[in-house]
Amino acid sequence: MKSLNELEAPVSHFDLIIIGGGSAAFSAAITAESLGISCLMVNAGLDFGGTCVNVGCVPSKILIRAAETAYHAKHSRFEGIKPKGVEIDFGQVIRNKKKLVADLQQKKYMDVVSDFENLTMLQGWAEFTDKNTILVNGKNKYKALKFLIATGATTHIPGIEGLNEIDYLTNATLFDLEEKPESITIMGAGYIGLEIATAYNRLGVKVRIIEFTDRVLRTQTADVSEELEKNMREEGIQILPNYRAVKLETSDSGIIIHCKRPDGSLTKLIEPGKVVIATGIKPHTHTLGIDKIKLQLTVNGHIQVTGKMETNLANIYAAGDVTNTPPFVYTAAYEGKIAVENAFSAADNKSDYSSLPWVVFTDPQVAGAGLDEVQAAEQNLPFEVSKLSLSDVPRSIVAHDTRGFIKLIRNIETDKLIGARIVAPEGGELIQQLSMAIKYGITVKQLAESFYPYLTLGEGIKLAAITFGKDVGKLSCCAT
Repeated sequence: MKSLNELEAPVSHFDLIIIGGGSAAFSAAITAESLGISCLMVNAGLDFGGTCVNVGCVPSKILIRAAETAYHAKHSRFEGIKPKGVEIDFGQVIRNKKKLVADLQQKKYMDVVSDFENLTMLQGWAEFTDKNTILVNGKNKYKALKFLIATGATTHIPGIEGLNEIDYLTNATLFDLEEKPESITIMGAGYIGLEIATAYNRLGVKVRIIEFTDRVLRTQTADVSEELEKNMREEGIQILPNYRAVKLETSDSGIIIHCKRPDGSLTKLIEPGKVVIATGIKPHTHTLGIDKIKLQLTVNGHIQVTGKMETNLANIYAAGDVTNTPPFVYTAAYEGKIAVENAFSAADNKSDYSSLPWVVFTDPQVAGAGLDEVQAAEQNLPFEVSKLSLSDVPRSIVAHDTRGFIKLIRNIETDKLIGARIVAPEGGELIQQLSMAIKYGITVKQLAESFYPYLTLGEGIKLAAITFGKDVGKLSCCAT
């Protein structure tokens, strides 16, 4: 691996130029190296490694696990167990998080490509001057046969009056704050806002969520949202659905948030701590000069790609959060590999997300794969739903934790599993099995007839499959 300094005379011609430095970019660079392709990676903004390792998946999950440890030190579901409490050194938690993030950024990204012979890495902002050329930092031009745009996405900042005049935070800045805020108001109840709320509430921060739609996790069916919202409220998180912030201003008592309530009336909320913006993400395309090359975007501003990661320009591919594909670190890596293989080999690979598994790391966790019942209806599929409460799962019963459910969706005509949704403690650990079942056409009958270790949460999958035809409440523990 070589590094370019913009003050040096650069090598200006490459087989492939990757714009971006996250998961899609590194996956593409690894693939390019295996094919012997000369490659330039140009990255700006976040450090190499991108959102996931620096300000997204990794730091958020560290804090969620730390917060879980604190929570269980103060709460017990067993009458005979009385926790003594916990002392939280918030600053130390954040410092440990920073060190682990830095270690993983080095080991899982920079060290991986350190011995690459065909890769050159450059810090700088890239802008297309034509479809074969980029200008970096307004200084040097670089040309390539093919390009991969993998610039990711950033927090969508809503156009609320006064927002730019307060010291608001996003996940990119909140996770580095070593002084624990007294309280936070989170704008947005999507997965980012909910994971932040879970972690910081359990670390001793008073948390309030403002959501302009009618419920949390609005992309999911109402039963998923309701189950999650109920448990978050029980932990003391204040949730205000159908509240829309219209103005923010500072005062001696804190930040005043002027909100429109569900009935249309206005109210004032005082936030003595911090305001956190978690109102979704927007693709990072505004610095690329895409207007000069007439790159096609979706109505939401993402780069329009085919399943092969092709754009409307033959020599330009795109991958990751900047595109109109599922915004996950593992899909981005998958797409980066597909893009380079399609661009430089005889491969004809296409992305397939029909069985894609995903997890929201709240508590209980929310996980899914395939279709839910609304999506199945939209596709006019003949389907049936089985929904099993965790109160019918032996593992959950003995753990005294029956929060949530397992929901399976099957095609009535084929009996094949076509979708699953789980709300459960550690429910994310179940979803890969269901994703594989969807991918390989496993029937519900086969799920029901398989062996599952007794007193595992996975046994809930068997019981949910049996529920399509029987009342599991009338079966003995090990009956089928």
